[in-house]
Amino acid sequence: MDYPVVALVGRSNVGKSTLFNKLIGKRLAIVEDTPGVTRDRIFAPCEWRTYKFMLADTGGIEPYSDDLMLTHMRRQAQLAIEQADVIIFVTDIKTGVTANDIDVATMLQKSGKPIVLCVNKCDSIGGVPAEFYEFYNLGLGEPVAVSSVHGHGTGDLLDVVCDLLPKQQEHIVDSDTIKVAVIGKPNTGKSSLVNRIVGEERTIVSDIAGTTRDAIDTELHNEYGDFIFIDTAGLRRQSRVNDPIEKYSVLRAQLAVERADVCIIMIDATEGFTEQDSKVAGIAHERGKACIIAVNKWDAVDKDDKTMDKMRKSLENDFSFMAYAPIIFISAKTGRRIDRLFELLIYVAQQYSMRISTGMLNDVLADATARVQPPTDKGKRLRIYYITQPSTRPPTFVCFVNKAELFHFSYKRYIENRIRETFGLEGTPIRIIVRERGEKGR
Repeated sequence: MDYPVVALVGRSNVGKSTLFNKLIGKRLAIVEDTPGVTRDRIFAPCEWRTYKFMLADTGGIEPYSDDLMLTHMRRQAQLAIEQADVIIFVTDIKTGVTANDIDVATMLQKSGKPIVLCVNKCDSIGGVPAEFYEFYNLGLGEPVAVSSVHGHGTGDLLDVVCDLLPKQQEHIVDSDTIKVAVIGKPNTGKSSLVNRIVGEERTIVSDIAGTTRDAIDTELHNEYGDFIFIDTAGLRRQSRVNDPIEKYSVLRAQLAVERADVCIIMIDATEGFTEQDSKVAGIAHERGKACIIAVNKWDAVDKDDKTMDKMRKSLENDFSFMAYAPIIFISAKTGRRIDRLFELLIYVAQQYSMRISTGMLNDVLADATARVQPPTDKGKRLRIYYITQPSTRPPTFVCFVNKAELFHFSYKRYIENRIRETFGLEGTPIRIIVRERGEKGR
C-alpha cells in the first residue's frame, strides 16, 4: 500500500469496529455487542484534512488466552501493529483500565510505533467524567475522549493521528485494478487462497466453519497487474443461518459480489459439487459478474490421468446455467496453478469489459438470421432490425425488433451463442435486451 497505515487495536468489545465505521464514513465492519465479532484485519481508506491513510480494524487482543480462535485473532492484531505507521489504542471508559489494557499497552510500547490513546464511550456532552483521568496511568501520553456512537471527539482524534503520520506520498489510483471476490460455501479454502496469493497470513485460516465474517479487501500489485482480492464469509443454506452475526456476514459477502469485477467460485474437490455451490454461483451470475470456477484442494484428491476430465465434464453439466465460466483445478495449500489463475483473471476481466462495434455485431446478426430464420407466430415473423451494445461489465446488447413477444427465449439463446462463437466473451455473462420499434421508425 502506498498510503500510511493506522491500526485500531485494543481488547475485545471496546468499540473498535464502531469507531472504524465512524471514521471511514460507512458501515464496513460488522458491529454487534458480542466480544470477538471482528477476527481478521479489515482495511479501508480514510481521509482527514489533506491526509489520506488506510485504517485497519483488528480483532480484540486477549494477551493470555489459549483459545485457538483468540490466538489467531491476537496474531492478526500483532501483524497489524507491525505494518502500522500509527496505532490507535482503543479503551473503554465504562470498564476503566483493566489488567488486559495494561498488558496491551506494554505490548504496544515495545513496538516502538507512535501510539494515540483513545478513551471510547464518552457519550455524555460536556466535560469528561472523573474516570477519564485514570487512563493517564497507562503511560501513553494524553488520552483523547471519543464517542464512536455519536462521533464526539473523532475530529480531535484524527488531528492527533495526522500529526503523527509520515509525510504524504503521491498515490496514483490505477483504474485498471481488478476487483476479485472469492466466494463459496464454508471451508472451501477461500482464506487460504487469499493468503497464498498475497504471500502472508492476511486472513485467519481454520478448519472451523464460519471463521471469516467480514468481507476483507487485500490490495496486490504483482507482475500480472493490480488487484483487490475480497475474501468473504462462507455462504451456507439460508435455513442454517441463525446467528445474527452470520447473517451480517452473508450480507457482506453478497455486497462484496456487487462491487467485484470477477468472482472466483471456490469448490471443494474432496466433496465435489453440491446444491449450495450452485446457489453461490447463482448469486454472481444473477448480478452479472464475470466468473471463474476454481476447484480447490486438488492435491488431496486420489486421481489418475482421467480424473480431471471426468470432473470437468461433471461440473460443466452441474453449472450448465453458466457455461461461460472457465473451470480451473488448483491447490491453495501448495500453490499449484495459481499463476494460471492470474492469467485467467486478466483474460476474463478483459472479456467482461469488451466492447464490440455496431457494424461487427450486425454482420454477425445478418449471418445468424440467414442460417436460422427468426420464429413466427400466427403468420407474424420476428424481424430484428439491428443490434447494438450500449454498455459493458457485463456486455449488454439491445436488439430492436418489430414485436418483442416473438423473440422467444430459444432464439435469444441462439443469437447469444453466435455472438460468443465470434467474439469469445468467455467468463462473462451476456445481457440481451429486446426493444420494439414500429415499422415507421425502421
